[in-house]
Amino acid sequence: MTDTSLGYKGKVCVVTGASSGMGKATTEILVELGAKVYALDLNECTVPGIEKYIATNLSKKDSVDAAWAELPEHIDCFFGVAGLSGAKTDYITTFNCDYTSNWYTTETYLKKRMTAGGSIVYVSSTAGTSWLKFRKEEEPVLAATTWEGVEEAVAKLAKISPSNFAYLYAKRCISYYAAKLSAELGAKGIRVNTVLPGSTDTGMKDEFQKLAGGEEALLKEAGIAARLATPEEMAWPIVFLGADVCSFVSGLEFNVDFADTMMKKLKLKKDVVNIPMTNKLVVKAASIATKKNNA
Repeated sequence: MTDTSLGYKGKVCVVTGASSGMGKATTEILVELGAKVYALDLNECTVPGIEKYIATNLSKKDSVDAAWAELPEHIDCFFGVAGLSGAKTDYITTFNCDYTSNWYTTETYLKKRMTAGGSIVYVSSTAGTSWLKFRKEEEPVLAATTWEGVEEAVAKLAKISPSNFAYLYAKRCISYYAAKLSAELGAKGIRVNTVLPGSTDTGMKDEFQKLAGGEEALLKEAGIAARLATPEEMAWPIVFLGADVCSFVSGLEFNVDFADTMMKKLKLKKDVVNIPMTNKLVVKAASIATKKNNA
């Protein structure tokens, strides 16, 4: 792919989670399109042609700050792809990677280093589609003004909730934040969009499969495709939304799930994650289910 119509040639792009899965696929496409890509990940990014790999623990504020000290002063495009399922990490670590790092990066760096024509694409999840319904649960998080404040806002939940609930909660929070940010930054000519992937065959497939309760259960969250998406099938929509051809697209929630979300809207299937994240009875039931799946 060498088409220059997407407008990435020479643009400074930052990709988190660039070492694997859809983050790596996004990085590969951007490099092929002529972008200057800076790859942030805890594991080394080996994609040929990137400008720089910066080892970054996105769940730690100091590590995020250190990474941005090495990045250019002007950023054209930011792709917040990194995420944790919560299957192997604790609640706070999962939440910080999936929400806090994106929010902190935007508030601390992107608002200062982006100008008109800039683009931000966050990767949320179809698990985040109910953010508007449960926005009152998310507002304490969005009201926090520091990294430590976000951690404090979820501290009580972290003590009683299974860590995979951090994934769901974080994805709702980033979707809500992106919606508000699109209105704020739109006045400055900066676009903000979110991609909401369905079930994808990445390095975390086994983790999501375990959390879902088996392969069959995970496939049920892949729309009517009867298979998992490939990382490239997610990366192209991510890249597309950040491109110049989408210059009038902002505030979009782009479901990439082969009609899974639409099936739920049409009541053709049950939305199993359309539940509150802070209700004690729900949290207790989820904890029991998680222990059963992990047995």
